[in-house]
Amino acid sequence: MRIDKLLWFLRLAPSRTLAHDWVAEGHFRLNGRRIEKPSVAVGVGDVLTVPARSGVRVIELVAVPARRGPAPEAIACYRTLDERAANPIAAGNNNTP
Repeated sequence: MRIDKLLWFLRLAPSRTLAHDWVAEGHFRLNGRRIEKPSVAVGVGDVLTVPARSGVRVIELVAVPARRGPAPEAIACYRTLDERAANPIAAGNNNTP
């Protein structure tokens, strides 16, 4: 599947046109390599580095979606590899009296 279509199906881009433009500008990495062609093929097991508002996300594709479905269906198609650690301030300090 083309990466621009995949990004749209996975709801990582609001439209396929924007996904196409973002990839063409070089904002994504596929298996560690910067890509600039929206027609690059991706498949199960590929690792994508995706820019996000809160930083960069690294995801592994575990299934190729057949359509642009609801968010839970899209989220089930990938696994996040860079889970953010819990906020140390929110976790509390064990050294408090």
